[in-house]
Amino acid sequence: MQAMPVKTVAVAMAPVAESSEYVATIKSRRSATMQPQVSGRLIQIQVRSGDHVRNGQPLMSIDAQPQLATVQAQRATEQQKKAVYDFNTIELERQRKLFDAGVTSRDAFDQAQQAYSNSKADYESAVALRKTQEEQLAYYTIRAPFDGIVGDIPVHVGDYVSSSTLLTTVDDNADLEAYIYVPTDRSSLVRLGLEVELADTSGKLLEKTKIDFLSPQVDPTLQGILVKAPVHATPEMVRNAQLVKARIIWSTKQMPVVPVLAVTRQGTQSFVFVAEQKDGRFVASEVPVTLGETVGNNYAIMSGLSTGDRVIVSSTQFLVNGMPVVPLGA
Repeated sequence: MQAMPVKTVAVAMAPVAESSEYVATIKSRRSATMQPQVSGRLIQIQVRSGDHVRNGQPLMSIDAQPQLATVQAQRATEQQKKAVYDFNTIELERQRKLFDAGVTSRDAFDQAQQAYSNSKADYESAVALRKTQEEQLAYYTIRAPFDGIVGDIPVHVGDYVSSSTLLTTVDDNADLEAYIYVPTDRSSLVRLGLEVELADTSGKLLEKTKIDFLSPQVDPTLQGILVKAPVHATPEMVRNAQLVKARIIWSTKQMPVVPVLAVTRQGTQSFVFVAEQKDGRFVASEVPVTLGETVGNNYAIMSGLSTGDRVIVSSTQFLVNGMPVVPLGA
């Protein structure tokens, strides 16, 4: 049989990570659900979903006319109380002078003093109540609690809203973290500082980060341990509540690696062809291997090969065990 020219590559050692892949949820460290503190008719929505807003920026307005009327009524009551208080202040001073001159009795002076104290308390109470009612006016304007991005707005102008109504959300997409639930059978391996690779659903690497939080307890619903890792990717890459792939790297060790093109499969068993020298010539020898992690365009080899073996990476579909070859080593 004529020898077939084949390209070979020597088996080399490379760092291979032992890892596990999970689904992670991106969450904002600062995320606010906006609900009103007062009830009323929604009269204005000043933002749209997706808008970037600044801390304190108005988002929506609720009709404050009933509260304004309450404030005006309280201001009028306050003025009335002040008039009585001012009169009793003057009257007390007059009664004091008359009492000192011996013109009026102690009983008349005490009555004037009691009226003064009562009117003073009434006036101070009216002032405090007016201030409280004025502070309530601020609740009729919904403002952003911090810099962030406006979420969905399920309400419309004209809707009646109350303290249980969801108006919108504000998320700070500049301060994100990945929530990952690790199965309990890996609890002995998980620790702070482990490297985490985050990728989108297509497998594109988004960021390399590290675990900075490890929950002390197991989630009873998922039977997993919550770990968190900071996310520094731009808002264009990841957003709050987005699902991504999280690959936790448990350890890294040196292992033999071979190109993916060198591996063939028969059923569930994987093989590579090795160029071996026999009787002064090279033949293709089929060797069963156990594959490990994928490292770029290479497979890590758990067993079956040794460093220095020359594996065949071309024309493997035409090879048979024992077939003569001519290595064109790389």
